[in-house]
Amino acid sequence: MNSKTIAVVAVFTALTVALVLSPAKVPAPYAPFLKYQVWEIPIVIAFLLYGTLVGVSITIINTSVLLVFYPGDLPTGPLYNFAAVLSMLLGVYVVHRLPVESSSKRWEAILAASSTALGTVLRVGIMSVVNWVFLQYPYPVGFNMPVEALTAMLPIIGFFNATVTLYTIPTGYFVARAISYGTRTLGWSRS
Repeated sequence: MNSKTIAVVAVFTALTVALVLSPAKVPAPYAPFLKYQVWEIPIVIAFLLYGTLVGVSITIINTSVLLVFYPGDLPTGPLYNFAAVLSMLLGVYVVHRLPVESSSKRWEAILAASSTALGTVLRVGIMSVVNWVFLQYPYPVGFNMPVEALTAMLPIIGFFNATVTLYTIPTGYFVARAISYGTRTLGWSRS
């Protein structure tokens, strides 16, 4: 990584950590132990503007900070977040690897919608497997959940993961596009 990339990672990581530690958390009305937050949006923005290495680096550093300073109810909880964010970013990555037909606004909207759809499917699918496997373990890995309780909770957790993705990826696209447009308008470049 060059010094500019390190600076970008540092700035976006600081923003992400500040947002995750902020009191701005909205409990899901259907499951108050799940909290809606906006800390994943800067990761998506950085991923879209600066690439996979930057987005994944921010995710790794954020997870490390959370493991040390704010693990939540479960000491391994940040690892669940790590899997959720990476699975969502995988959806964005796969869509962006498809051959591009044009750079029109319509194509950008298709990319955003496709990334959101695939990011949602991958996050819900992967996190359902992760939750099924690990929540059955005793504390500190899981909550020692019986299979019956876990079976009832997976759709609720899946819905939560889907709704997080449905606002995180589109917002990330919107902000990244605005930043990209603004830097072109001002004569700045990302190089």
